[in-house]
Amino acid sequence: MTPYTASPSQPFETSDPVEDFSTMNSHLWQTFSLARNKSAALPLVREQLFLLNRSMHSVRSTAAHKKLCSATGDIFQLAGEIFFDSNRHTDAAHCYSVAASASREAGNPDLWACALTRHAFIGMHDRQFKDVVPILAAAADIARRGDSRLSTRHWVAAVQAEAFAGIGDLDSCKRALDEAEQVHSLSGQIHNGGWLRFDGSRLAEERGTCYTKLGRSDLAEAALVDALSQNLSSRRKGSVLADLAALGAQRHDVDQLFSHANAAIDLARQTRSGYVAHRLNDLKGQLDSLMPDSRVTQLIEGISALNIVG
Repeated sequence: MTPYTASPSQPFETSDPVEDFSTMNSHLWQTFSLARNKSAALPLVREQLFLLNRSMHSVRSTAAHKKLCSATGDIFQLAGEIFFDSNRHTDAAHCYSVAASASREAGNPDLWACALTRHAFIGMHDRQFKDVVPILAAAADIARRGDSRLSTRHWVAAVQAEAFAGIGDLDSCKRALDEAEQVHSLSGQIHNGGWLRFDGSRLAEERGTCYTKLGRSDLAEAALVDALSQNLSSRRKGSVLADLAALGAQRHDVDQLFSHANAAIDLARQTRSGYVAHRLNDLKGQLDSLMPDSRVTQLIEGISALNIVG
């Protein structure tokens, strides 16, 4: 069985599946968001994909076909998120590619731009920042064709900022962050809580991540401490803690390094989040200058024990 198909033992039926798929997708995104272990949502997502695939073979009208394509682009993004969180990047990349194709066929630029942006995250986590800059530029162009009431273009800008930080382009990073900040000028329902969740509440941690990558600890720490004071999910908190640990490594502040890194390791163990584990794995490369402190050796061993897979 492939990672993105299913044969449920008790497939559910809906009275109007074309309309109801988007509703079910929304429920699945909520399940994913609330789950401490993100992979727990995978069986339900596989069932939804099975039903969508079956409906694709029976749909007749163009309008219904486009709705099913939108639902497919939506749920494949969720499948990609689950695989990405588990560090199954090959499976995630396939899901995001299918999501982008389905979203384009649906004529939904916001959905399409989000699929491309999620795909770019894979390259960013492999530190291939130069490679993802053109992908994100394409996503930004597509987002500008979308619904101006939505936050799609602002989310793309926030991700672009991190890519620019990764290549050391401070000026472009700042411009992208400023563009992302304009999300606060929007009003009404600016996201759907599923494939688009950006509302600006993560900008503090995103600024902190960018400035950490740029080695600007003066700018990074204030943003990260502010982010840590907010009500964060375990996954987001682990990411912030990993960045604060990286700041400690940059400053050779071993107390800050160990305090935040060990807290992030505990979260990664509790949630089994490959995303947090990967962020910690990035930290290992910054620890050589702190050797031969025995605590550094223990920290490296603790990160390695998280069993990161690609």
